[in-house]
Amino acid sequence: MTATVLVLVETINDYLPILEHQGFHLILAPTPAERAQAIASHGSRIDAVLTRGPLGLYAEEIADLPALKIICVIGAGYEHVDLQAASDRGITVTNGAGVNASSVADHAMALLLSLVRDIPRADAAVRRGEWPKIMRPSLAGKRLGILGLGAVGMAIAKRAANGFDMSVSYHNRQHRSDTPYHYCSTPTELARASDFLIVATPGGVGTQHLINRQVLDALGPNGFLVNIARASVVVTADLISALEQRRIGGAALDVFDHEPKVPDALKALTNVILTPHVAGLSPEATQGTVELVGKNLVAFFAGRPVLTPVSLPTSVVTRMV
Repeated sequence: MTATVLVLVETINDYLPILEHQGFHLILAPTPAERAQAIASHGSRIDAVLTRGPLGLYAEEIADLPALKIICVIGAGYEHVDLQAASDRGITVTNGAGVNASSVADHAMALLLSLVRDIPRADAAVRRGEWPKIMRPSLAGKRLGILGLGAVGMAIAKRAANGFDMSVSYHNRQHRSDTPYHYCSTPTELARASDFLIVATPGGVGTQHLINRQVLDALGPNGFLVNIARASVVVTADLISALEQRRIGGAALDVFDHEPKVPDALKALTNVILTPHVAGLSPEATQGTVELVGKNLVAFFAGRPVLTPVSLPTSVVTRMV
């Protein structure tokens, strides 16, 4: 039997032949309207769903997919996939943790360099025929704080320490004994120990609003924030206030609360750099991600363990028993 995969992701079309060549039948539904229509029309024969964290897959949609057996999430985050609903149905969930780490780390460093060196404003000035001589900080020897030292955080740390001679500190759910970097017990302590703070932690309830006014004030007026993780980690109102009042030096953001909508207050600020959630997008990362999805699907439908399973909560049925 050929398994049918509902593809909700909008950025991987060039690499979908990888899955087709493995024998999977694909239904593409990258827009909300197409998604609803596909579930309504084909829900009874969809065996797998391919999504990403911000797109998710909700309990009511899972309920409308009676044949669903596996959910594959592109990227590390799966914050809008209803893991409880999946667990209750015995549905396997996988993610793509680590596959796009190099791309995301590259983008994080590009944003940090652009922000600290004020590249966008310098470029705009030259295009206007101006020739400003603005003194901007160097990255060398500075203190970098990383919130979340997973695959992406580690890739950023290596670039910062080895490429820019920066000292690296981090805050994680737990101390990592396998790294040389300095552990801080709270986000506030991390911000206080940092000139630059990069958010690299997954989204979800456990990390929501870790970066608030207290943390931003600890970062201080000469500090810079970069977020290539999830907007939910940062209290956006607190960030805007800190930027407007120059209580931090600046911010570079690749993620937003209600994408693709971006607050006008952020657009109006000159000490902010904004990119449209593209940190994880590169040909290398996208191909690797789809290849991993293919390996997980092939393994699952062959009755073998998947490569990157997501830990699920205990099912309601199990708890009742």
